[in-house]
Amino acid sequence: MLMNIKLIVGLGNPGSEYRDTRHNAGFWLIDRLAAQWHAPLRDEKKFCGDCARVRAHGRDIWLLKPQTFMNLSGKAVAALAQFYKIAPAEILVVHDELDLPCGRIRFKLGGGNGGHNGLKDIQAKLASPDFYRLRLGIGHPGDKNLVSAHVLNKPSPDERNLLEHAIDKSLQHLPLLLDGDKDAAVRALHSA
Repeated sequence: MLMNIKLIVGLGNPGSEYRDTRHNAGFWLIDRLAAQWHAPLRDEKKFCGDCARVRAHGRDIWLLKPQTFMNLSGKAVAALAQFYKIAPAEILVVHDELDLPCGRIRFKLGGGNGGHNGLKDIQAKLASPDFYRLRLGIGHPGDKNLVSAHVLNKPSPDERNLLEHAIDKSLQHLPLLLDGDKDAAVRALHSA
């Protein structure tokens, strides 16, 4: 299937108290991409999020940071996708990933949600799991009872550096994804 990404969503929680938490890694990437593309994000009430439209790689691409809180991310994604007739397979969701070591990156199409409430809600609202995911590893605390505190707290300075490096690498290789060269992107993103 030929990739044709029209919407890039970064997951996180709104509010200053969450700004620097691990759960907001998707927001961090969107903020960096918006700055790189000179595309200021604006609050769009009808899409329940901060978004921008950019002309890049021969098409319009939307950037979206849902402002609904993580558990309701699908509300914003579905609102924008339905309005602009963007199919699930034209969406790339960037999110924090517990099941990857901090700083690792993985890219895939579809699959489960791994207990990630943002992904779970997007799957429900789109009635499909078949969207692309860019997974930014934040590491697992080792005990499922510590997961909530882990994702809602700030990473250590070393972990933040690893995450920033992962975002740098993701942005460097994003053009491969947007140009449809999935295999080259996967090789580049998945290399240590």
